[in-house]
Parts: sequence; structure tokens; C-alpha cells
Amino acid sequence: MTTHVTAEIASQPDCWRRAAEAASGHAAVLPRRGERIAVVGCGTSYFIARAYAALRESLGEGETDAFPASDETPLGRGYDRIVALTRSGTTTEVASLLARAAGRIPTLVLTGVADSRAAHQADRVIDLGFADERSVVQTRFATTALQLLRAGLGVDLDPSIVDAELALYEPLPTAWERRGQFTFLGTGWTVGLADEAALKLREVARVWTESYAAMEYRHGPISVSDRASLVCCLGPAPAGLRDEVETTGALFAADAIDPVAALVRAQRLAVTLAARRGLNPDRPRHVSRSVVLAGSLRSV
Repeated sequence: MTTHVTAEIASQPDCWRRAAEAASGHAAVLPRRGERIAVVGCGTSYFIARAYAALRESLGEGETDAFPASDETPLGRGYDRIVALTRSGTTTEVASLLARAAGRIPTLVLTGVADSRAAHQADRVIDLGFADERSVVQTRFATTALQLLRAGLGVDLDPSIVDAELALYEPLPTAWERRGQFTFLGTGWTVGLADEAALKLREVARVWTESYAAMEYRHGPISVSDRASLVCCLGPAPAGLRDEVETTGALFAADAIDPVAALVRAQRLAVTLAARRGLNPDRPRHVSRSVVLAGSLRSV
């Protein structure tokens, strides 16, 4: 049976091509070099915000913070722009934050639904409706938003698109499917991607996952790894890490594939594990497409 999420995972290379083509047309609304910005989102969108924020700073484009969208997001830090990621445009926390920022800080929303409350509240909108999803869990919207933002930073997306096609074509190692515990690691901007990979496996397959900055993993978390574990590094692995992981008996995975394409492979793993457990990846337990808080004046 082909599920919505399976089809959406497979469509990512095409979505990324459209994002690369669209980036130049959105140049006037994307963050400019030197702007001090905050990037916000909830759940998957927050992890993508963290990845973009770290990447933008590392490329010298300007000070960039990332926060979960909430009333605790500090708007008094002198930001030039708030960038909000929201697939549905209906999440209460995002709508509330945009309302607080109105008239104080310019806002940009990347969304899959242009006719939504968040889109109407924002000063500028990038419509990613072509990457919107029927599934509950986010896959292609999140990666497409990140890829558009990467293209806006001058990153050539062609290599990542090729890598994603490879990640979709190559069979997953059967040894991965037999593991019972999964740890995802990242360095720099890929730490957010590691967090997202772990979240996908939890949401879709209900498996035990953890995620860390690669160097922090050595400071205690490595103790959970054993012969039942897969430890996967998205992006380059620090020197010596493979040997340390393999000493625990865990299976270590890291290669030169683009980190966002590596996230695609983790999405596939989540669906595969769900099938082995008899779970429907389109119906994750306790998870909804958008979190709308009942009784809140800021809800939609």
C-alpha cells in the first residue's frame, strides 16, 4: 500500500528543484546579508529553523537565532526580521507570536497554505503550496523550506538533489531495520537535522531514538549504545567517532551524502520500521497536522 507520506518523501527532489527555481524570485523578501534575524517554528519546523540559523551564521550572512514559536520568544533583542516556518499556517503558537510582533518587527512566513491566519498576519509570505502535504508528519514541506532558504544563501542545490535521488533509489541496509535503538548525530547546522531525523522515527515508528551534537554524544549519551543500536551521523563525522561508536558494538553510519538528503534516508527508515511494526505512517499516535490550542484567543 502506498501511503501519503511515502509518496511525499519520494517527491522531494522535484520539490527542491522548484524551490531552487523560486529562490531567485523571492530574493527581495528573503533575509538580507547582515540582517539580525530570529527563525521560529514548532516541532519539525523548529528543528529546520535551527538548521537554517546555524548555517546562515556559519556562512557569515548575519546573526541568526532560532526559537520554538511561543510567548517566550524574546522579541526585545533588536531583530531586523522574524522568519516563521509553518506548514499549515494555523498553529496557535506561531499565530500568537506573529500577533506580538505586528508593528514592532517585520515578519516573513514560509507556509504551505497561503490563505491561512499566519500568512494573513505576516508582512511578507513565501507560498510553498506545491510542497504542502496530506500526511500528518512533515517531510517534504520542511525540507523544501530549508532548501529554498539554503538557495537564498547562495548554496547550489543540484548536488543535494542528486544525493536525494540516490537516497530514494538505493535499498536501505537490512541491518538498519533490525536495530532497536537509534541515535542521530550532527555537527554545526546539521544538529537540527539530527533532531528532526530522530523525531521522524519516534512519530512514525514509535521507536527509541535520541539525537545530539556529535561531540556531545561522547559525554555520556554514548552509554546507551550497544549491539542493538544504529548511530547515524548526518554530515561529516568528527575524527575518531566511528571507532568510539563501534567499540560499543553499535552500527555506525556516516558518508559524504548531502545532510538534507541523509534526512530523506532517515524518513524512509521511519516508514520501513513502521511497516515492520504493523503501523500506519499516515496515522501517527497522538499527533495532528496542526496544534491549535482550544480556548485560546490566539487560536484559529
